[in-house]
Amino acid sequence: MGSSFPRVDMTDVVFENCDLSNANFTEGIIHRVTFRECKLMGVDFSEANLGNVSFIESLANMSDFVDSRLKQVKFNQTSLQNANFSDCKLVKVNFDQCDLNEIDFTQTNLKGINISSCTFTRINVSLENLYGCEVSREQAIGFASLLGLKVNE
Repeated sequence: MGSSFPRVDMTDVVFENCDLSNANFTEGIIHRVTFRECKLMGVDFSEANLGNVSFIESLANMSDFVDSRLKQVKFNQTSLQNANFSDCKLVKVNFDQCDLNEIDFTQTNLKGINISSCTFTRINVSLENLYGCEVSREQAIGFASLLGLKVNE
C-alpha cells in the first residue's frame, strides 16, 4: 500500500485481488493492463496515459485521474466514488454498472461516453461537457432539474 511508481511503463500486466491503495502511478504509461477485484483507494493516475486498460469489480474510490489521457478504457462494476477525472481526455471509455457518486468530471468532455447503467446521486460536471453523453431516462430528469426545468410525468 502506498507504493510509488511515477513514470512507470507497464504493458501486458494483470493485477488480481491486489491492494494498491494510495499507489502513485503519476505520468505513467499503462497499456493493456487489467485491474480485477483490486482495491485502488486513493490511487494517483494523474497525468498518465492509459490505453486498453480494464478495471473490473474493483474499488477505486477517491482515485485521481487528473489531466490523464484514457483511450479504450473499461470500468466494469467498479466503485469510483469521489474519484477525480478533471481535465481528462476520454476516448472510447466505457463505464458499465459503476458507482459514480460524487465523481468529478470538471473540464472533461463526456461526448460519446455512456454512463446510463451507472449509479450516482451527484456528480460534478458542467452542462456543456455533458453534450453527447449517453444517460438513462432517470439521469436525464436529474440533469434537467439542474437547468431549472420541472419535469411532469
